[in-house]
Amino acid sequence: MNVHHLELFYYVAKYEGVTAAVRKMPYGIQQPAVSGQLLQLEKSLGVKLFNRRPFSLTQAGDELYDYVYPFFSRLGDMEARLKGEESRHLRIAASASVLRHHLPELLADLRDQVPGLRLTLRDAEPSDIQDLLVRQQADLAVSVIHSRLSDGLKSLQLMRLPLALLLPSRHKAKKWDDLLVQDGGELRASIPLVGLPANEEVMQVFQKGIDARGLSWPVAVEVDSLEVVKQFVRCGFGAGITVNIPGAQLPKGVKAIALDDFPALEIGIVYQGQLKPVAELFMEAAQDRARFIVSGDATRG
Repeated sequence: MNVHHLELFYYVAKYEGVTAAVRKMPYGIQQPAVSGQLLQLEKSLGVKLFNRRPFSLTQAGDELYDYVYPFFSRLGDMEARLKGEESRHLRIAASASVLRHHLPELLADLRDQVPGLRLTLRDAEPSDIQDLLVRQQADLAVSVIHSRLSDGLKSLQLMRLPLALLLPSRHKAKKWDDLLVQDGGELRASIPLVGLPANEEVMQVFQKGIDARGLSWPVAVEVDSLEVVKQFVRCGFGAGITVNIPGAQLPKGVKAIALDDFPALEIGIVYQGQLKPVAELFMEAAQDRARFIVSGDATRG
């Protein structure tokens, strides 16, 4: 049996006639189309389901109506229930640092605006963000904005964050130039570099700064996250490239040297398609939060 034909039969039986059913169906369809599809249903079943004038269900029609009624009569309620639940469900992907330091307070404010708010938060590296969005495993992401986004993805810039170098606290360098030494008439770094894979946006921005100075500083220890960079720097493997995130705390035994004269990293919200209202509320709150962080950081400087 064709399910759409069964749905048409349900409405015709409920409202006792094709004309009345067409007027009250939740979608537009012409009366001849309804009549034609009901004839197809009767033909496929090999029985007459109702008398046309005056309208009345046959015994077979009564039996079929009793069978389909529980399902079709509850579709509206189920749709409203599912839409209600989904409209309050927000899925966010972000780095561990953003999840830990910035989202709790922001989401607490959002919870006050959206009763019954349900959250799914995913700790994700910037390299994984676009794939999560494309596969619709997140509604939006707070992340580094890549220079190239996958087709269908959009971005909203929240702030620009400077890069920084991490060093063991005991290291004497106070600025990044202190790490450079003359070698055969050329400048080079005196310490190995701990960093992310070359395709990561952080490393690409850092490399632009290095290239502009005519330097070569290849990664000696490649890891897969900024959190791991911190740990290897703490253990003395070299200087680590990172992002100066307001509010983020460095682990004990690690200090940071600002790279203010290097290109900055763009941080923002990446999303796909039309956002649902709860995601739009989050975006507005995130913009307010970003303005507060930037202005507060500027005041402290």
